[in-house]
Amino acid sequence: MQNDFQLTVGAMRRRLRTCYPAQEVVTLEEDGPVRASYAEVAERVDRLGRVLERLGVEPGERVATFAWNSKRHFELYLAVPSYGAVLHTLNIRLFPEQVVYIVNHAQDGVVFVDGSLVAPLAELAPQFPDVRQYVVMGAGDLDALPGAVSYEQLLDEAGEGEYAWPEVDERAAAALCYTSGTTGNPKGVLYSHRSVSLHSTTVCTADAVGLSSADRVLAIVPMFHVNAWGLPFAAALTGAELLLPGPFLQGESLARFAQDERATLLAGVPTVLAALLAHVDEHGGDLSSLRGGLCGGSAVPRKLMEGFERHGVRLLQAWGMTETSPIVTVARPPAGVEEGEEHWAYRTTQGRMVPWTEIRLSEGAGEIEARGPWVAARYYEDPSGDDKFTDDGWLRTGDIGELDDQGFVRITDRAKDLIKSGGEWISSVEVETLLIDHPAVVEAAVIAMPDDKWGERPLACVALADGAGVSPADLREHLASGLARWQVPDAFAFIDEVPKTSVGKFDKKVLRRALADGELDVERSEALR
Repeated sequence: MQNDFQLTVGAMRRRLRTCYPAQEVVTLEEDGPVRASYAEVAERVDRLGRVLERLGVEPGERVATFAWNSKRHFELYLAVPSYGAVLHTLNIRLFPEQVVYIVNHAQDGVVFVDGSLVAPLAELAPQFPDVRQYVVMGAGDLDALPGAVSYEQLLDEAGEGEYAWPEVDERAAAALCYTSGTTGNPKGVLYSHRSVSLHSTTVCTADAVGLSSADRVLAIVPMFHVNAWGLPFAAALTGAELLLPGPFLQGESLARFAQDERATLLAGVPTVLAALLAHVDEHGGDLSSLRGGLCGGSAVPRKLMEGFERHGVRLLQAWGMTETSPIVTVARPPAGVEEGEEHWAYRTTQGRMVPWTEIRLSEGAGEIEARGPWVAARYYEDPSGDDKFTDDGWLRTGDIGELDDQGFVRITDRAKDLIKSGGEWISSVEVETLLIDHPAVVEAAVIAMPDDKWGERPLACVALADGAGVSPADLREHLASGLARWQVPDAFAFIDEVPKTSVGKFDKKVLRRALADGELDVERSEALR
């Protein structure tokens, strides 16, 4: 029998000092990159333990962050759960009313905020009755928030030496994230130390991300979104070095940061990685140090993956959601499938289940259901979402899909986005994927448009590349090569860009509302039936 070793964030924290003291975290700031060794980070995390004690933080209390990706945020990732409190990463891109709801629903007692984000938070602070302390990280207006104190001053006053960290049970809560709230109020998902540990360990496996101490990970995915896909915790486990871009998420800044810091791996959502690729394609840049990248948050276009491969970077699609911590699948083709259309057929799936996760399709509807040790069993203090969880321990994802005999998953649509035309279902994802393959199309979202004859017909909302000229007839001809004629949209709306949620996903409810309000310039044509 083995010892019942507790799987905790504290065990990850200890590795910074005992295994990887010389490795570093690099934060991109206004004046350039700022470096700190993992030994220095460990020393500051010890100081943070004393700070949390001084602030009166209780075990299990929610401690919020309102921050970009940075060394200080990484320090809080390790300190707050190690202390026995719950790290609550606030999504800085949510609507103000959503932030207010989340802070109050979580009953956050302390909020750590980046100096550059003090102003928007200060406007909301009067609506946070439970917050007793604000801590400003970096240069920021302390007077804008009631009783705010400086992060660096607190650390300076905390004293040196290792902190006497408490013993924390692996099933205790470690972190809290909220969904982006595309329907109704955002819902909280509570992650235990055990689930964080198992998820982060699996991220390091070769069939997932394959993280190691030889990597320098450019974590573009926000640390306020699902624990940055587990990368900060995985870096602490393996000693992989972290490259954190702060608020500098433009293509030019990211390209220079990746080049100068010799990043080996990057991770981000398609919209941000597309901006990086566009900059390198147009202005040049050296991405030769990158061995690969991870992309998720929404469907990854094949032409984005092909674009990075022109620069020698294999971009892999991963899939998950807030409720799954998030990674459930990664699209690495099976052994021996290295090129050709079969290769791309696997690359454009959502991927194969990573270890310790399982997927099934519900009978009849074909809805994807998932389970595993880091998949949520319920929402935090919100029974309104109980119907998402089955009695036998599966999460109903809301995605409709296919599952092959090798464990590869392909999402064909969101259940709410399927279009029922003349009694037949049309997958908006399938139409969008083909539209994106057209060289003139940058983004595309397909929604249902009411139709007197067929009930619903697909409306393609399309954003074109600068200077591109393409007609609905051109797009219909392109789509007809891969769709049945009745699946081809009868109407198009040319827009500047597809609206997006706070985490970069296409926000179709905005387009549906614009259609209902008559705000879309719809070009109709004769149905192709």
